[in-house]
Amino acid sequence: MLNLLPAKAQNVALKTNLAYDATASANLGLEFAMSRKWTMDVSGNLNAWNMPKDMKWKHWFVQPEARYWFCEKFGGHFLGIHAQAGQFNVGGIKNNIKFLGTDFSKLTDSRYQGWMAGGGISYGYAFILGRSWNLELEVGVGYNYTLYDRFECAGCGRKVEEDQEHHYVGPTKAAINLVYLF
Repeated sequence: MLNLLPAKAQNVALKTNLAYDATASANLGLEFAMSRKWTMDVSGNLNAWNMPKDMKWKHWFVQPEARYWFCEKFGGHFLGIHAQAGQFNVGGIKNNIKFLGTDFSKLTDSRYQGWMAGGGISYGYAFILGRSWNLELEVGVGYNYTLYDRFECAGCGRKVEEDQEHHYVGPTKAAINLVYLF
């Protein structure tokens, strides 16, 4: 069959992480081709909304990532190395989660405000849905350094700890990206 449309390499991707969308966190990613098998992805995330009751889930962060694609860019398996940095104001989130030395259940009765920076490695796969659309799945693990102040409760202003450090090791990236290529 004769193809009347000219062939065009796709060198830029615009994406949204559906996992972040599910938590009401606005996000946008932009990925650029650097060569046949390398791309640079930069994503940003913002949640500035007020939550119901005494819950806080405000944050912003950026996460640049260099990706190596095993076949062609924007399709199939890839490995990545990412950095991340941002600020947070979270608390009043009821849970009983303890994972790899981090006790997330402390978010139930306290509010934490501070910043974080770190990085990690990731693995992902991009499913080609159509000429310009992909679905990308990705998981990453790594390290984050966190400096924070702790407050009595999510809605209270009484500071009970200042300039506390935490060293987090564990998942640092989870993505279900809907991708548009152009």
